[in-house]
Amino acid sequence: MLNKLFVEKTDNTLIQLFRYTFVGGIAFVVDFSSLYLLTEFAGLHYLHSAAIAFILGLIINYILSILWVFKSRVINKKLFEFIIFAIIGIVGLGLNELIIWFSTEQLKLYYLHSKLISTAIVYFWNFLARKYILYNKGSVNE
Repeated sequence: MLNKLFVEKTDNTLIQLFRYTFVGGIAFVVDFSSLYLLTEFAGLHYLHSAAIAFILGLIINYILSILWVFKSRVINKKLFEFIIFAIIGIVGLGLNELIIWFSTEQLKLYYLHSKLISTAIVYFWNFLARKYILYNKGSVNE
């Protein structure tokens, strides 16, 4: 069972979601720590820091997703695949920025608490969009 969860290539959505949780966790650590460091130590505005940190997390997420999470690839051209992956991430970034802004400015939450709320919502968007747009074995190859 451990081999299926952690080693074997799979198209099983539940196993992919399980793995994506780890990948997302690693990307979140990169994203969250970069947000904190860029805001608190580099002096950037929290929304600028959030955008940069999100992009760093996106890159980590892409690399780990293609290596470990998703077996079937819809697009054979890696550059085009990354562009679509990034577009999904940009939509996620828009959601991220909107949720952080709204939670921080309107609900008066601490920006890092706002980030936690955003992370939960954007996590599901990213997984489902990537799974069904990019890594769905029933899709047609480019």
